[in-house]
Formats: sequence, C-alpha cells, structure tokens
Amino acid sequence: MYPTAEILFPLHLAPKLKELRGPKWKELVEYVTSLPETHPDALAFALMMIRLNECLNCHRQSFKYQRGCLMCSTQNIIHFKGTDEDLLRRYKRAQRDIRRFIRQGKLKLPEDAPVQEPA
Repeated sequence: MYPTAEILFPLHLAPKLKELRGPKWKELVEYVTSLPETHPDALAFALMMIRLNECLNCHRQSFKYQRGCLMCSTQNIIHFKGTDEDLLRRYKRAQRDIRRFIRQGKLKLPEDAPVQEPA
C-alpha cells in the first residue's frame, strides 16, 4: 500500500512543512495556510511547491509517488540547497505567475475567491 500521493502538491500538507527551515519560511507557511485554498497567495505557494517537487513528472511507478507527497515535499524542503530567501524568491515568482494567469483569464477563480494586488 502506498502513502497518499496526489497529482499535484496538496496545500493541506503545508502546515507539516513549517518547522523544516528558518523563521522566514515558517512565517510564509503560516501566512499561506491561514488563507482559503483559492486565494492567489495560497495558489502561488502550491505552484512553488509543484515546481520544487517536480510534481508534473510524478507518476504511479515513480519512487517519489510511492513515498507520497508529504515525504517528497519534506525531503525537497530540507535538502533545498538555497537559503530561505531563495525559497521566498521562488514564492514571489509564483505569485507573479498566478496574478498574470488571473489577469490573462488563464486561471478562473471561484466567484467568492479574493483577488488582491500586492501591497
């Protein structure tokens, strides 16, 4: 039996990642997990993790899939060679991409989803 693996990074796993790095990482995880899953900043975090974990290359026969999303994400955050600031830059890039997708109409959010520009 395999651990739970999903097609893309599931945001509900994010709280389990918050203690894996320094205070800036923890603050980011706490922020995005306080948001609804449809909030653009929560989507940006998920997009960053999808890219970091290479979720698009995951499949049922892969070792990553067999270990499950939590183990894959944990390993990738712990062994990330950059700093917390590097991870935050990746998050900011994902935020820009999500906002661009929304503006271009490539990403449709539910009617009640907050769409706000960065301060």
